[in-house]
Amino acid sequence: MSTGLKPKHQRLVLVVLALVALVGAGLLAAWALRNQANYFYVPSDMVATPPEVGQAVRLGGMVETGSLVTEPDGITVRFVVGDGEARVPVMFSGIVPDLFVEGSGVVAEGSLGPDGTFQATNLLAKHDENYMPRELEDMTVAQARETVAETSE
Repeated sequence: MSTGLKPKHQRLVLVVLALVALVGAGLLAAWALRNQANYFYVPSDMVATPPEVGQAVRLGGMVETGSLVTEPDGITVRFVVGDGEARVPVMFSGIVPDLFVEGSGVVAEGSLGPDGTFQATNLLAKHDENYMPRELEDMTVAQARETVAETSE
């Protein structure tokens, strides 16, 4: 059975079909993930061009000193995230990370509410570059390096 196409043309048809399949798969993946993307904002970006109400985003900045308030229910906290230029009020209900304190870095996942308060569904606390685990605090730098080297072997 002969297709009537020369081998050269058959290869060209196969290459074109493969490219169409790849482009189709890419478009399908992009369409499926369109609502899964979390955009990252700092407070000055969020104030200048706020996301749509209810759109899933991440807000990163520093927890302003004196802004952390725990509500009477014991699980809801309110605080302000700032970047030196702008401030965004945040509300979170749940268990806060151990490293979450005033003056520390935080990334809050959630969405902007209609009143301008960021409704966080998850908090990620950041530590500074001088972080030292409690187990290694009393060791010298050389002892800590030695302990870390032993555990990574």
